[in-house]
Amino acid sequence: MAGEAGLPGWIGLHFALALTGTWLARRYALHRRLLDQPGDRRSHAVATPRGGGVAIVIALLVGIGWLIFIERSARTPVPTPLLEAAAIGLALVAGIGWIDDHRPLSPWLRLAVHVLAAMILALGSHAETGNTVLALAAFGLALVLVNVWNFMDGIDGLAASQAALAAIGYALFAGLDTSAWLAVALAAACAGFLPFNLPPARIFLGDVGSGALGFALATVVVGLAGHAGSASFVLLLPLSAFLIDATLTLTARMFRGERWWQPHVQHAYQRWAQRTGRHGVATAAYAGWTLAAVAIMLLVKTAGIASMVAIVVWYVAGSIAWLRLRQDRRIAGSDRE
Repeated sequence: MAGEAGLPGWIGLHFALALTGTWLARRYALHRRLLDQPGDRRSHAVATPRGGGVAIVIALLVGIGWLIFIERSARTPVPTPLLEAAAIGLALVAGIGWIDDHRPLSPWLRLAVHVLAAMILALGSHAETGNTVLALAAFGLALVLVNVWNFMDGIDGLAASQAALAAIGYALFAGLDTSAWLAVALAAACAGFLPFNLPPARIFLGDVGSGALGFALATVVVGLAGHAGSASFVLLLPLSAFLIDATLTLTARMFRGERWWQPHVQHAYQRWAQRTGRHGVATAAYAGWTLAAVAIMLLVKTAGIASMVAIVVWYVAGSIAWLRLRQDRRIAGSDRE
């Protein structure tokens, strides 16, 4: 089992891979002039390298490969269809993102690749559990989280810190099974990236990283849901900050007839960063919300019907908070791009 490798070594490996890889990715981005320029539809004021998320992807692929090797080389080999599907899907999502970071692609081409990756994860889930409902959920969750993490990657430190906190919560939820070790790997890789991405950011995730984080989180959630039974729904709590902001913001844009898939600065976190003039305030506030969500998830995971009540109350509270932020003129500003 993965536990035989030792938790400290597992954490150190992924942290070191991501830290070193991000430093190299920054040098590469500067050499290739892969820079995100400031603009009306962006929240940063200085041209900043992009594509640093490739380091997280490499660390995760190494980790998934090691988990597959350990499971298959055990005295009683264990089938690993979900991990194999995760590796293929992650490579697809990261690969199309890497290309897009170098040469912008059609959003519909990227979406097609995301659909393919989600289908592969769903097939892997079904092969491992035989649960058709879980497989359909895996498809939907992967497709949603890949794009939500891409949409929400708009200020320094936000997307990587949210993924790290959610992953830590899932590791605590799971204990030392395969899904927990993948969650630990994700958290450690994000921790290795964050020193370069916390305000003021020296490199951004890029599409290669943001979509990959969403896909990795979907993989962890699907793996845990296969064992959590009736407690599976509480796994949505650590994702609530991003799901609420992305869903309500994009819905509002659709109702206004805007091109919702294009870059914009209308998310609540972007408005907050604009008002304060600092990214760290919004990033820290979202971190606080997710830490509270993780605590609630751990408290109610075995509480039966109470877990559903907690989820509904939490998401309603988040939606009200989003509305309050949007109505605050100091934060909301104009809805025009």
